[in-house]
Amino acid sequence: MLSITEIKRHLPQKFVENLYDNYSPITVDKILLGMTDDRYVTLRVNTLKYDIQNLMKDFKELNIKFERVPWYNDALIIKNAREKDIQKLELYKNGYLYIQSLSSMIPPLVLAPKPGEMALDMTAAPGSKSTQMACLMENKGYILANELDKIRVEKLKYNVEMQGASIIEVMNGRGEKLGENFEQKFDKVLLDTPCSGEGRFIATKPMSYKNWSEKTINDLTKMQKKLFASACKALKSGGELVYSTCTINKQENEFILDWALNNFDLKLVNIDIDIKNAINGDNSGLNRTIDKSIKILPSKYMEGFFVSKFINNSG
Repeated sequence: MLSITEIKRHLPQKFVENLYDNYSPITVDKILLGMTDDRYVTLRVNTLKYDIQNLMKDFKELNIKFERVPWYNDALIIKNAREKDIQKLELYKNGYLYIQSLSSMIPPLVLAPKPGEMALDMTAAPGSKSTQMACLMENKGYILANELDKIRVEKLKYNVEMQGASIIEVMNGRGEKLGENFEQKFDKVLLDTPCSGEGRFIATKPMSYKNWSEKTINDLTKMQKKLFASACKALKSGGELVYSTCTINKQENEFILDWALNNFDLKLVNIDIDIKNAINGDNSGLNRTIDKSIKILPSKYMEGFFVSKFINNSG
């Protein structure tokens, strides 16, 4: 395993400097150590086709070792198999399970769409969260899964069909326009926005951070604000919105929340999921409610992630 000094040498220098500007040295060490090597394969059972008890029984027969996830009964951590090994299984080919990072499973759980509701996934490909939402809704209601990239739309369509998520309609369009086209239509909106992806960095894999730059972050925040404004417009009065990213800087997380609370009639609410490696959002110099958001630090089990939940108070 790499030392913290070696990890720092691998990662972009400005990224490491920003960590020390925003976190305590102890927290920076945790973050850097969480970026040392590959994470465990994690997955969830597709409850539209199967159940966790049968999946665990199958894995035991196949000698696949796993660990339960304390905050999500339908998720497993695989201890002795790689992603490509799981993909060879009939269980995978039949759509009985979905390989997904644990952090990625949190935003749908926090949004908690119910059967019969209208839900929107604004940037949906490859479909991990949209299909998870369909499971939570028991395939009852409606989900609009939007994706801008035409190639990624095809992957989204494939996964939706494979998982049997019949309540999902796939759309190829600009997320910034959804608010205008579907004003106050949705009970629940998920904005898992495109971001700089810092939570996914692996120090020994330059491909994971080669596109990182402060300019990229600045460009992304402009788009994130446009998407957020669109999300608010698409949300019904009293509806709920989850804003999440797979990054850990304040510009794309706390600063976006502060901007949103200053510009829209929203209330930030607590997140009631007990995640071991999570800390509260940082209020420093910002809106006093921002600590209701959570930031998941990267680890062997989870990618770095940020999750927040709002209620639309506008009449």
